[in-house]
Amino acid sequence: MLRICGVVRESIVDGPGLRFVLFTQGCPHHCPGCHNPQSHDPQGGYLCEEEKILTEFKKNPLLKGMTFSGGEPILQAEELLPLAREVRAMGKDLVLYTGYTWEQLMEMNHTRPAIGELLSLCALVVDGPYLQAQRDLTLVFRGSGNQRLINPSASLQQGQVVLRQDL
Repeated sequence: MLRICGVVRESIVDGPGLRFVLFTQGCPHHCPGCHNPQSHDPQGGYLCEEEKILTEFKKNPLLKGMTFSGGEPILQAEELLPLAREVRAMGKDLVLYTGYTWEQLMEMNHTRPAIGELLSLCALVVDGPYLQAQRDLTLVFRGSGNQRLINPSASLQQGQVVLRQDL
C-alpha cells in the first residue's frame, strides 16, 4: 500500500509527454513556497493499492509514462518499486521528483538499496529542494534554478551526475 496525496491523470508539466502523476504523501523538506504543502504530513492523504493506481494508469493509452512527485517519493521507495517495475514492463517511462540531491540519494542508497533500484528504473530525476529565492518560471519541468534534470542510468553508470541535455 502506498500513502498518497492524490493523482493527476493527465499532465504535460511534470515530465516529457503526457503523464500520469502520482503525488506521494509525506515530506521532510517543507520548502517555503512549496506548490503542494498538503502533501507534507506523513499521516495525511490516504492509503491506495498499487493495483488501483495501475488500473487508472492503463485507462489512457496515450500516456508516455508515470511521474512520482510529492511529498517526497523517496520516503516510500520500497513501496513504489513494484509499481515502477510494472510501469516499465508496460513500456512506459518514469520520472521522479525529489527534494534530496542526487548526492544525498547515493548516500541513502547504502542503507536503502531500493532507492538505487528505483532511480535505475527512471528516465529522468529532478533533484533538489524547491528554493523560492531561485524561482524561475522559464525552466523546463522544475521550479527553481538549483534543481537539476538528471539522467539516472548514465549517472549510476558513471558514478557522477549526468544531466539530461535533450529536454
